[in-house]
Amino acid sequence: MRKNTALAAWRRGDQTLGGWLSIGNAHTAEIMANMGFDWICIDLQHGLLDYCDLKTMLPAISTSNTTPIVRVPWNEPSIIMKVLDAGAYGVIVPMVNNRKEAEAAVAACRYPPDGMRSFGPVRAALYGGSGYAAEANNQLACVVMIETKDGIENLEEIITTPGVDGVYIGPADLALALGLPPLGDNNVPQHAEMVKHIYNSCRNHNLAVGIHTSSEAFFQRYLKQGFQFVTLGTDSGFMGQAANRALGSARKLLPAPAGSADAEEREDTGY
Repeated sequence: MRKNTALAAWRRGDQTLGGWLSIGNAHTAEIMANMGFDWICIDLQHGLLDYCDLKTMLPAISTSNTTPIVRVPWNEPSIIMKVLDAGAYGVIVPMVNNRKEAEAAVAACRYPPDGMRSFGPVRAALYGGSGYAAEANNQLACVVMIETKDGIENLEEIITTPGVDGVYIGPADLALALGLPPLGDNNVPQHAEMVKHIYNSCRNHNLAVGIHTSSEAFFQRYLKQGFQFVTLGTDSGFMGQAANRALGSARKLLPAPAGSADAEEREDTGY
């Protein structure tokens, strides 16, 4: 079976860099996957896409060596099984609150006797290759999100659940759980301390831990802190940032519109 290189890196304790797909488009998925990210996550929870988009986006990612991961919309067995059958090499399960919910996520990812996943890897076996049925339980990543008040309170029981391969922190929902505004890149000391607490707890159990970011300052912070998988940004975010830079630079080269305050200032100063 094709090796899950991202999961293998996490198990070694290595750090990896990821991208996030929120646009339901095969071409943007292919572009992002071929940028050189270690893994790419297709977001079915908050992204502007659905399961039908996976049918073209996952094959597009397959043109690269990037590991394809899907964040499912909820901790629901049928959708977890279906995205794995489509060829996802891991799932990120949002808003896991306790051990029972973590166990349910793991069970949906594993074939019996380790879980309850139904057998029918329609595309997954083609992508995964020979040995998929025998090796999938050890190659597909089950990542749970810690981002709710209950999840924080039950952190220890969640991260010691057998079969959980990693924890992913959703900073905005974590902020809400702490009674703070839902800001992703967050400098509030209370938020920073909780992120550090979750990170340390996971590493004490040799469990990989990742986090979402949307700026260079914050992905640098979390990489220096030691996170094993860090999202550098989203397709839509990268597109917006690049367009904003180019447009801003171009507008500086244009003469100010006649009658504008900027034009009058240029006339007064001779510029």
